[in-house]
Amino acid sequence: MENRKTDCEAYNIELINKVKPNMPEMRVLYELSDFFKVMGDSTRIQLLWALEESEMCVSDLAVLLNMTKSAVSHQLKVLRTAKLVKAVKTGKNVYYSLDDTHIKDILEKALEHVME
Repeated sequence: MENRKTDCEAYNIELINKVKPNMPEMRVLYELSDFFKVMGDSTRIQLLWALEESEMCVSDLAVLLNMTKSAVSHQLKVLRTAKLVKAVKTGKNVYYSLDDTHIKDILEKALEHVME
């Protein structure tokens, strides 16, 4: 992690000392940044939104979003790596769903914010 020096003097050192202990570690902030990079793709948002509604297989997602199965599979791999979706194999098909309820909450809060 980079240790940068500021080019200014503190205006309110008491406030800085109050806020600083509540800041997450840089490692956590980098992970949060990576999370938002994954979420910052409109195709992946569409996939997450579809999976918020129902567990689905690649073929159904591809038809729903008018995409190729290859493109959907690629994006689902990114989402799985980021622990945003999970996969369950049933027979010959793999069904995807949101990894947990936090993802649904994040999507709904983000939509609420955008719709204001």
